[in-house]
Amino acid sequence: MAEGPYDVIQIGYGPVSESLALMLGRKGRSVAVCERWTSRYPLPRAVCVDHELYRVLSANGMGEILPSVTHGGPLYQWFNADWKELLVIDWQKASISGGPEVNFVHQPTLEGALDTMVQQQKGVDLHLGWEAVAVTQDADLAHVTLRHVETGEEKVLSARYVVGCDGANSLVRTTIGGEREDRGFQADWLVIDVLLKDGVTVEGLGLPAAGQYCNPARPTTIVPAGVRDGRLFRRWEFMRLPHETVEQLEDEAYVWELLKPWAGPDDVELVRHKVYNFRSLIASRWRDGRLLIAGDAAHVMPPFMGQGMCAGMRDAWNLAWKLELVLSGVADDLLLDTYQAERMPHVSQITDMAIFLGKIICIPDPDVAAERDRAFLGGDAPPLPPFPKLDHGLLFRPDGAALQPGAGLLSPHVVIEQGGTRARFDDVTEAGSGFVAIARGFDPDASVGPARDALAIAGLRCLRLGAGHAVDVDGRIDAFLDAQGWNAMIIRPDFYVYGGAIEEDDLSTLAGALAADLRAHGLHASTTTILEHKENV
Repeated sequence: MAEGPYDVIQIGYGPVSESLALMLGRKGRSVAVCERWTSRYPLPRAVCVDHELYRVLSANGMGEILPSVTHGGPLYQWFNADWKELLVIDWQKASISGGPEVNFVHQPTLEGALDTMVQQQKGVDLHLGWEAVAVTQDADLAHVTLRHVETGEEKVLSARYVVGCDGANSLVRTTIGGEREDRGFQADWLVIDVLLKDGVTVEGLGLPAAGQYCNPARPTTIVPAGVRDGRLFRRWEFMRLPHETVEQLEDEAYVWELLKPWAGPDDVELVRHKVYNFRSLIASRWRDGRLLIAGDAAHVMPPFMGQGMCAGMRDAWNLAWKLELVLSGVADDLLLDTYQAERMPHVSQITDMAIFLGKIICIPDPDVAAERDRAFLGGDAPPLPPFPKLDHGLLFRPDGAALQPGAGLLSPHVVIEQGGTRARFDDVTEAGSGFVAIARGFDPDASVGPARDALAIAGLRCLRLGAGHAVDVDGRIDAFLDAQGWNAMIIRPDFYVYGGAIEEDDLSTLAGALAADLRAHGLHASTTTILEHKENV
């Protein structure tokens, strides 16, 4: 039997696939999600949602839900064996998105909330209990053969595109072909999740709020793992030492022995303990025609940056607005070539940062650890590189080659006041639906110039800042523009800055460059297409 065709088929139903299904469903797209399991994995894996993805999820209907399933991150401290602080990452500080840099989350609770939102999207069909066993494509469609895990029945779904969110052993990645680059980090770690019992506190147990204990005798991670029904989860991760076997580490009695310096059965309830192999792998091909991959199917990284799930959700967000332009006929699928071009270098830099941090903690040799300690305590250690910005793809290059300084940065998120009413910037500008031009001191709508028609079909919206217009209550947009020396900028649908401008004529030039970039990547600009797009919207 055959079903569809859909706009998109997604294989896998973890948080990355849930996010993409929600994003596409909210745009009115028909989506089939295929997953061999009939229920979600009940145990947490990822524990962090950073400020960018908190903003992304909020813009996709999760804004009222997230405060109940996340909590702001504390200071992230790294200690040596004597509990001297080697480095600290401030997860508490206010981010450019408005909230804390990092929010901790209980992944199954977040996935449940995402699933509830996905099931409210009329165009999304869930095929749970159906395993994808083959993926093919032809000139018109991609096809996925599914087999029911209980009955063995088979069926074929067809769609214009297939996105493999099917994990590190991805069928879609295998079908696309290519290699996976091994970035050279590999270590086995025992991951233990516990629930604190009534009356037990982190402070009472003498635990760091979030920390890495860089003790060569036993490198250890101790971090929050979210909240469920008002109860706190905590996570310990212990690096497997050379003399230990996986079976030994996964023995429950051994687990309690490892936890003994920190907590016992009277303090915590053991939820899960399992050895995971932390690796760093990046696929060389993320797309072949109608087939694409995202999340762990495209990249896996060590967990020391807390960025694995976040990176996958960035993939989904990058894909969602580009797929919408292609599926609506506004652009041809040349636009999808920018997906890997943009995401792969970004995730590669984050992976390098995670490896950098991993190499600080994963030192079992006391002499080497002592050298590390002397470097950090003496101020001679290499600094942690800044979090990467977008530096490839659809970004403004004034001379056609060099990226404009400031282009590719994540744009600020603020509260906007208009006519006595306050609202989120992303709500005012219908974030994710198109590009946004903002300006202070002049009207961006009147300054876009000849590029207006081309950018109109890409969903351009304009917002003027200043007295009598929209006011940036938080001041972060003004501060951002001041830092770049701009008075205007154009923001992409995924919140990254395309480029900036000083005067009205500069904004017209910037808009023209964006229109040219989009045309070069498949944007159509016929009157017919414009009218059809407006009617579809």
